[in-house]
Amino acid sequence: MQVLSKMTPVPVTCLEYVHPWTQSCTLATAELMLVGVQYCLRIYAAVYAFSLLMRARIPTLAELTKTIRGWLQSTAFLTTNAFSYSMFLCLIRRVMGSYNFYTASYVPAFLAALVSIMVERSSRRALLALYVSNVATETMWNILQSRGLVRSLPYGEIAIFGLSTSVLMYCYRRNRQKEYRDSMFDVVRFAIGESEVMKSESSLNDDSGSTVAKEEKAPRTSQTRAGSRRLPYPFIQRILRAYLQLTGRLKALGKHKLCRHRHGCVYDTLSSGMRMFSMGLGIQVVMKTVLQLRKFINRPQLIRKTFLSKEIARLGLFLGGFTTIYKMSSCLLRHLTDSDSPMFAFPSGLLASIAFAFYSDNTIALYIMWKTLQITYNWGIEKGYLPRVPGFTIMLYATSTALLFHAATIEPENLRPSYWKFLHSISGGRICIMDRSSFDVYGLNTSGQIRTMMQLCKTEPILQGSLS
Repeated sequence: MQVLSKMTPVPVTCLEYVHPWTQSCTLATAELMLVGVQYCLRIYAAVYAFSLLMRARIPTLAELTKTIRGWLQSTAFLTTNAFSYSMFLCLIRRVMGSYNFYTASYVPAFLAALVSIMVERSSRRALLALYVSNVATETMWNILQSRGLVRSLPYGEIAIFGLSTSVLMYCYRRNRQKEYRDSMFDVVRFAIGESEVMKSESSLNDDSGSTVAKEEKAPRTSQTRAGSRRLPYPFIQRILRAYLQLTGRLKALGKHKLCRHRHGCVYDTLSSGMRMFSMGLGIQVVMKTVLQLRKFINRPQLIRKTFLSKEIARLGLFLGGFTTIYKMSSCLLRHLTDSDSPMFAFPSGLLASIAFAFYSDNTIALYIMWKTLQITYNWGIEKGYLPRVPGFTIMLYATSTALLFHAATIEPENLRPSYWKFLHSISGGRICIMDRSSFDVYGLNTSGQIRTMMQLCKTEPILQGSLS
């Protein structure tokens, strides 16, 4: 079959391509709006309910009102994105008389995303742009790889994570979180602690003095508590006594004068690593329990197999290993150079990124990359190093979303399966019914890719909410 140019028009109507289940463009758009509202109300109800639960207190009437308004506005945003895509597909066909490779999906998806993002609250636009850019980056790489223009590198996701994390740690050590507040710095502070933040010499001396005073009091307090307790079981007493002796020796091993952590370097490194390992392990245990509770009830033998597998410890090994290697290498650099510098974040971050091999994931690596770019770009704007581009967030969201819709329509095998399932659900299965056979002339085997994705994701056209 002859492969046509991307600009060559394809003589196909929107009835044949966009909505073969109904002859009315208006009815097709209304059906997508109906299905989209139902799906988005459920999705955002869970999102906003979770945000209320995370506050760990009873919400006030004002907070409930604000949450409901945000829920409805976010639902309107995502629903608009769904049905306006179909609407613009039909409008372009009426205006231009035909489709080509770009107007078959990318252009109408771009217009739909541009309209819908204006419906959403401005405070959420950056978060949405960051998410779709993450998925679009992976999709674009897959598209280029399918054309033989690039090829995957071994451990490429670890390299991306390591470089991005090193820049992020450099910003953290420079104390830029005070200049530009971002939730990512809260995550870093929880994992690494305030001891890796560079501060002035005067504040360092003050902190050191207060730390020494605390260290002088700490052993006496722990010994007094241990002596005052009369545990009924000698075995527990021996374990507690051995633990206190071990931690006491580790705390007393000393630290460099420029290290800002409270106790010795070895103790601080090991305790931080064990804390993050325990947290990662706990998260995995809770997630496995919640997601597979029904299976555990029906087949109790799966409990032992699940919780004794190596998979259960992967997240803990990554979090604990990253924290341990980063803090250990930072302390070693201070000991070896007898100095402290924000540049230590780069060798320490690159070394610590080796732990990402335990839990390597493209989504996490790309998210850290985009988050680091966002922080660096905003900091550069505030300092006057970079120009502020009006509407950059909106355009980033529109171009990224358009790429995802284009891939889902023309070459879905390059799209992340989870995003395909999302589009399938929000469209009520109509994304599978769209007749793409006319676009096989572009040489991408579009029809065959659609069949493969339907089998891979186990999706079927379900036509929910049909008005016809």
